[in-house]
Formats: sequence, structure tokens, C-alpha cells
Amino acid sequence: MPDTATAAGGLIRPFAGIRPTAQHAADVAAPPYDVMSVDEARAMAGDNPWSFLHISRPEIDLPAGTDVYAPEVYQRADLNMRAMLDAGVLVREPSPAFYVYRAESGDHRQTGLVFAASLEAYRANRIRRHELTRPDKETDRTRQIDAIGAQTGPVMVVHRADADLAALFDEIAGAEPEFSVTAEGGVRHTLWAVRDDDAMARLGATFDAMEALYIADGHHRSAAASRVADERGRANPDHRGDEPYNFFLAVSFPDDEVRILDYNRVVRDLGGHSAEEFLAEIGARFTVEAVDAPARPDRRGVLGMYVANNWYRLSLPGDANPATDPLARLDVNLLSTQILDPVLGIRDVTTDPRIDFVGGIRGLEALADRVDSNAVAAAFALYPTDIRDLFAVADAGLIMPPKSTWFEPKLADGLISYSLE
Repeated sequence: MPDTATAAGGLIRPFAGIRPTAQHAADVAAPPYDVMSVDEARAMAGDNPWSFLHISRPEIDLPAGTDVYAPEVYQRADLNMRAMLDAGVLVREPSPAFYVYRAESGDHRQTGLVFAASLEAYRANRIRRHELTRPDKETDRTRQIDAIGAQTGPVMVVHRADADLAALFDEIAGAEPEFSVTAEGGVRHTLWAVRDDDAMARLGATFDAMEALYIADGHHRSAAASRVADERGRANPDHRGDEPYNFFLAVSFPDDEVRILDYNRVVRDLGGHSAEEFLAEIGARFTVEAVDAPARPDRRGVLGMYVANNWYRLSLPGDANPATDPLARLDVNLLSTQILDPVLGIRDVTTDPRIDFVGGIRGLEALADRVDSNAVAAAFALYPTDIRDLFAVADAGLIMPPKSTWFEPKLADGLISYSLE
């Protein structure tokens, strides 16, 4: 086999994946570990012993109330991983390969490539970030990777669309897949292994020619992989730089196929204002229009707001949002600078307990329901962040506010893992 790591300049390389057999793929497939509570994960796994949640959320197999960061949680993940391998539910590929991954939801389809991504390129900002990570979540994934000796659940990255690459994906997807399963939320996940030397060389060369890849979802996974590599490199007297721990599991989709939904906000109180006072404050900053239906923003610079059992459309007078700075142009920043900070006194959305975030997959009705139930005082609907805005922020070396993007569909955990052994 050609030395793809060398041919690709070290950006990506094939790997011998750990994956479920076709017979067990539907049992194994699980939502990402971080989109549910422990109770939800326990109910979702139910009586299915092969759900990957037993590895990604192993606390579900321990007594209720167990500290999710306790050592026995990570030990249980290792035991469960070994049990699935011993039972033949999960199998190790005999040789390195790339994998074409397709996710389909309704009329939406996106097709990408799974590979081992270079942590050297990640540290050199050729694989670019746009979010900060929380230390506790980063440490959790670091300990999980160390415990099972593998990275599970790929980091989702985005590349600029390439017609030749898309044609190659379609060519590969014309063959029989390793498996195709419909998982949680009705998303269909299909995986093809690419073992042909020439096809692997073409894929490696195409990605090597790209200026950059962009992390879309999975900042904690990539940061944890980097920490594991640092620790293992320091402990290895014969460290060379090409060991498996110097790469991380990723899948890259073209920017013209990924779908970003709105990521909305709710606030627990009106900062001491009555509803009338609050609306007056908003009216001093925006053009406010009461509407009968959920106010879904139709362009940048427009916000939807639900308060006191009514929907309102908020728009800036004049130009929607003329800022040229890639961060200032984001509607999440518009909400912060015009409402959250000056009107509600919410200055740090990362730490302030008065604000919460609701993914667009739940719909605007979920926002109204939370207000009507008195769980929160007001809700704000945002126009989705454009992938070009993400690129601009990452290219400038800047950091987006938390919860700026909701990529949908979510990738499944357990369908392909990357062994460090």
C-alpha cells in the first residue's frame, strides 16, 4: 500500500477501524454522547446490551447517582468495549482504509470521508477551530480515550467543496456498503470502506492540496485527542511522531452539503423589568412587530422573540447588521450586544446561569412552551450561522460565542472508531 501519510503531507491517513458488523450495526449505533442526560441515555440503551452508549456513557451500567467522572466509569467503558469485541459485535479491520460516510435525513444528504487527521496539522492551525472548550468536558474525553485505547465518535470537520472529490465519493458509494442503518431521529447512516490503493492515494492527495479543514462539531474530542498525544509522547522514549496517538478520528463533509440550524436562547428572568418595561427597552433598539405565528428570522440581523405569550419580530433600523468584523456580524453577538448585556445584564453567556440554549432541531414551538410553562421568561430565535461565517472566524483565528452553530444531522457514535493500540 502507498505511504498515504507521506503522500498526503501528514494531513490525513487511512486507519484500521473498529466497527460493528452489518448484523449488529443497528444495535450499536447511538447518538453522540453529549446530547443527552444520564437518565435519557439509560432509557435509550434500555435492554440493548450492544448499544454504544454502554461505552460512550458507561455510567448507565453503574448505580444511579454514580459520579460520571469517577474512575470506575472509565474502567466500565473499557470492559464494555472489550466485551463487544470479544462477542464479535465490534470487529477490527485487518488493514488501513479510508471510509466514505453518508448521513441522510428526510431530503437532506451529506457524504464525507472518515480518516485519521494529523494532530500536528491541528496544532499548526491547518485544521482550524472556532470554539473554546470546557476543561471538565475535555478531561472527561481524555480519560475515556485513555481507558479504552481508542477514539470513538468522529470529529466532524468541513472542507471546501471539490467537484472531483464529490465524484469520487459517488463512485465509491456505488458499491455495496459495509452497512446502512437508520438510527435515532430517523437518520440513515451508511459506511463504505475504501481499500483500493489508487483510490486511497487520490483521496490523500486531494485533501493534502486543501489549504485548511474546519472543525464543525467535536472541539472537545479533538482537544482531548491532543492531550492524550502529548501525554503518550512524553511517556514514549522512542516517540517518532507517526504513532497512532498522533492522529485523531475525523470525518470531513463538503461545505455545500452540511446543514446548520439555528441555535436559540432562553432567559430565566427579565432582569428586574416588567414585560411592558422590557418591551419598551427592546423598542428603543429595534423595530418591533407583533406577529401571530412563531417569528422565525428570515435573514441576518432579524431576531424572533417570545415573551408574555406573544411572538415579536425584531429588526435593526437601516442595514440589517453592517459590521465587517466576522464576529460582530454574527447574530448571536447582535443579541448579546443589544439585549442580553445592556438590557438583561447577562455579560458572559458561558457562565451566567440565567441563560440556556435550545437547538433548532427542537423547533420554535419548544421556545414558546418553555416560556408558557414559566420555566423561563423570554426566548429568542436566531437566524442560523452561515458556514462562510464559521470559515471567516476560524481563518481570522477568532473564537465564536458558545452554541453558535447546530449541525444537523448528528453523526452516530460507534459506527467507526480509531484504535490507538
